[in-house]
Amino acid sequence: QAQLVESGGGLVASGGSLRLSCAASVGTFRNLHTAWFRQAPGTEREFVAVVSVSGLHTYYADSVKGRFTISRDNAKNTVSLQMNSLKPEDTAVYYCTAGRSFTPPPADYWGQGTQVTVSS
Repeated sequence: QAQLVESGGGLVASGGSLRLSCAASVGTFRNLHTAWFRQAPGTEREFVAVVSVSGLHTYYADSVKGRFTISRDNAKNTVSLQMNSLKPEDTAVYYCTAGRSFTPPPADYWGQGTQVTVSS
């Protein structure tokens, strides 16, 4: 059973940056693809970005492409999401996930989420 713990959320002004991190407590983390999803109030959870086991392959939602960067450190069992040029519509709870599928994005294991709020 994998445990994922997100950190790094907070309040930021429009145009600012935040870096989210996710720490995994599972030894097989390095064999799992990892991703970020988000959910804004009153909306369905949506995919943000995914990174492959090796870290060499990534894929982004169109809404964040060019602004967000996903990366992972298998030695530290962590995955990060660098978010630049943030917009108010990026406000959501962000979830880290891990699993055996790259497409569709992994959803076997979920973190508890971290709140990101972007003020206009």
